[in-house]
Amino acid sequence: MKKITAFAALLLSSTPAYAQTEAPAGPVSVSGSVALVSDYRFRGVSQSDKEMAVQGGLTVSHESGVYVGTWASNLAGWGTFGGSNMELDLFGGYAIPLGGATLDVGLTWYMYPGGLDTTDFAEPYVKLSGDVGPASLLLGVAYAPKQKALGNTDPTVHPAGRPGDKEDNLYIWADASTAVPDTPLTLKAHLGYSDGNPGLGPNGTSIAPTGKYLDWMLGADLAVGPVTLGVSYVDTDIGRSEAARLGGGFASSKNGSSISSGRVVFSVSAGF
Repeated sequence: MKKITAFAALLLSSTPAYAQTEAPAGPVSVSGSVALVSDYRFRGVSQSDKEMAVQGGLTVSHESGVYVGTWASNLAGWGTFGGSNMELDLFGGYAIPLGGATLDVGLTWYMYPGGLDTTDFAEPYVKLSGDVGPASLLLGVAYAPKQKALGNTDPTVHPAGRPGDKEDNLYIWADASTAVPDTPLTLKAHLGYSDGNPGLGPNGTSIAPTGKYLDWMLGADLAVGPVTLGVSYVDTDIGRSEAARLGGGFASSKNGSSISSGRVVFSVSAGF
């Protein structure tokens, strides 16, 4: 969740030689990135109607391990909720060394500026990461406590409706990556499990639309100077019949295909 602008990148690359002396590292550091992706997939489900998205973020970290940041992406279809058709995440946490690993505890606030009422929600998380041989591994658990944004008012699930209903959501995931020796190539993989409110929620904000499902990703990144080119295959175990029960809101506006079906996703990113 990082951000960099093309202008900032130009400034960094064009700094005169006499200004290259590095200043002593301070207690606060700033990192970021910007990316263009062919499809914004959140836990395996497209948030951009299976179309392109521009994404970026910024993180400010203190040497104590405390950090805060923001990340944003444009949305379409399933993920819009009206307003500016934008997701804006605010996050903060504390990362501490734990033996040869890092323990990261924090919270993400998912916001949809100008969107419908009852769309924003909070999700605390715990992540444990470290290296095992040539591989970098991460295990994470995110639990969103009961909130109206995740409530179940879908009449296909509860015919009488549940105005003001509150539901929770659990997400467990594992990430792995490894660099290919003597190449700029990195292989990566992801597996996640969602358990929460089935149906579309009050405004389509359910983050476990079928209640329980798996999502996964296999891919590779290629570093080309300051730019990273990525390709990955993203999929879920949400079947056609399950997707069909969710109605037109869970289908591409272009061809009616499920927005949780498997797809190759391309990306171009840069960071500092």
